[in-house]
Amino acid sequence: MADSDPNNAFHDDAPLGEDSILSPRGIEAFTRKVTTTASHLVGPGTDHSGNHYHSAMAQVHKQLRKPGIQRGMFTMAKTTPTDLVRSKFSTAEIQSRALSYVPDEMLQNIPENDNAYSLFQGFQASFPELTTDGKKHRRRVSRGRKMLEEATSTPDSPHHLHKLKKERSSLMHELEMLGIRKNMASSEIREIDNKIANLAGMRRIILERLAGLEQEEALLEHDIVDMEGRIEDAQTLVDEAESIAAAAETMSKSDDDDLVTDQDADEFMSKSIYEKLPTSASSTPSKRRHKAVKRKSMPILHEHFEPGFMIREIKAHADHVTAMDFDVPFGTMVSASMDDTVKVWDLNAGRCIGLLEGHTASVRALQVEDNICITGSMDATIRLWDLNRAHYDPQGSQFGRDDEDDDGMAFENPDDQPVDPPEGSMADCPLFSLESHVDEITALHFRGDVLVSGSADKTLRQWDLVKGRCVQTLDVMWAAAQASVSIGTGEGTWRQTNRPATGSADFVGSLQVFESALACGTADGMVRLWDLRSGQVHRSLVGHTGPVTCLQFDDVHLVTGSLDRSIRIWDLRTGSIFDAYAYDNPITSMMFDNRRIVSAAGEDVVKVYDKMESRQWDCGAGIMEEERSRAPAIVERVRIKDGYLVEGRRDGTIGAWAC
Repeated sequence: MADSDPNNAFHDDAPLGEDSILSPRGIEAFTRKVTTTASHLVGPGTDHSGNHYHSAMAQVHKQLRKPGIQRGMFTMAKTTPTDLVRSKFSTAEIQSRALSYVPDEMLQNIPENDNAYSLFQGFQASFPELTTDGKKHRRRVSRGRKMLEEATSTPDSPHHLHKLKKERSSLMHELEMLGIRKNMASSEIREIDNKIANLAGMRRIILERLAGLEQEEALLEHDIVDMEGRIEDAQTLVDEAESIAAAAETMSKSDDDDLVTDQDADEFMSKSIYEKLPTSASSTPSKRRHKAVKRKSMPILHEHFEPGFMIREIKAHADHVTAMDFDVPFGTMVSASMDDTVKVWDLNAGRCIGLLEGHTASVRALQVEDNICITGSMDATIRLWDLNRAHYDPQGSQFGRDDEDDDGMAFENPDDQPVDPPEGSMADCPLFSLESHVDEITALHFRGDVLVSGSADKTLRQWDLVKGRCVQTLDVMWAAAQASVSIGTGEGTWRQTNRPATGSADFVGSLQVFESALACGTADGMVRLWDLRSGQVHRSLVGHTGPVTCLQFDDVHLVTGSLDRSIRIWDLRTGSIFDAYAYDNPITSMMFDNRRIVSAAGEDVVKVYDKMESRQWDCGAGIMEEERSRAPAIVERVRIKDGYLVEGRRDGTIGAWAC
């Protein structure tokens, strides 16, 4: 009997403290007591009178009523009596009671979950990924072959049928797990898409912040330039006052010592009057009132746009654009058109800030370098302008706007464009005019104090911008004749090209100067390299079969575009063609920077060739044709600097793009 067990820890005489019941020996003894009692109840020879049952249960209840035993059992269960009661509730009742105690704020913020599987199912489905896909595939294939062999050997075996059903259940389970894994992958993709959308929104915010910083930077630099101009004006006034005081002191002493003769007085008076004379074509250009100030910082906003992103589109002119150029991205641009206007633009705000008035015909060629702009017109004159002298407020107060209403974001078009510029804003910009050509100016380029211009009068002229006069005239026809005689061909002095009958080509299509080196492309398809020190042609590059319309060179290569629908890259070291690209239409304009070659090839898009990636792609309004009410016009002129592309079209529209 259990009562006579000498090892019984629950004997009446045994010490039954809390420490004893919680010890391993006490728990083991308690377990034996319960087991022995159950064995007597259900074993053979059980006393049906029930006395033994009541005696055994009385001992158990007696032990359980002790506080030490109760605390020990609850501690072992890691729970409370209330939780023990709640554990008898159904799952739905437990969920209902739990939610009834959750605050409303937490209930409103419960995230939506459309997953059809539980967390445990997801873990179970992802667990087989620990085995490689190849091993799993081989395992399934071998298992399928084995099943087929068994099916052919003993198809009528009941055991085999049971195995087939079991295998089918296993495959169905694996298929279900694959479905769960597919849902998990889909959920991860949706989560990544949401993250990408959030990052795109954050990127947009940072871009707007960067645009604001660059706007403030441009305003600050404008104030610096204005302040430096005021300082220079004040310094000029101080110098003039000192010179007048010195002259007055000298004149006061003339009666005593006769140091100033009549001839000296005439010379002094003539010099004073000369300095006050306005500048003209026949006089020496006066000293510029404002010092040329380079930008102290360069905009970088366009570098963070995707290639082909339209930064701005401006309806600039009423007729097709004939020439344009700009100094820096988001800086100052000058554009000319067949509507006989020359306009100056603030690319950051997309506003016309003034008109350059003085030419009596359309401008065919122009260049902007720092604050200096040079224009060549069909009236056979060349004019120089100092854009620093413009009376223009970048904040737009002269346009009747409030500062708080003008964001000035460089990638947002103003709703009220075009805006008429303030009258007289460019009144102080003209410097002087150069008059020596007898026909329209079709090409020009200047670097430093040297300017070279090309004209329809079949000459190239070199100008000294310090003295303001022509210092050398180069006759292209004479150079062609000399080259023909030197090689002993005896042919005519001009090589005809097979250019298209439609349209006309400029005699001098393009040129570029660097110190004493000059490259010039003409209507006979020749590219001539001149030495300005001797005035002779150093080398002629033969290859184009149509008039050359544009060219540009660097230290190693010379890139040319022609109406023969090709762009050719020449190696200046050997004079041979390094590479060539063919297009469907004539090339009317071309320019390159460190990475890209852009060209206008008679289409509504700009042709871009990426030298780094060796690929060509299109950039311009023609790509977004389905989003426009009408088709964009043909691109006539292109300019690019540091990945910032500006293109001018036949309808007078100018677009700025990230390239």
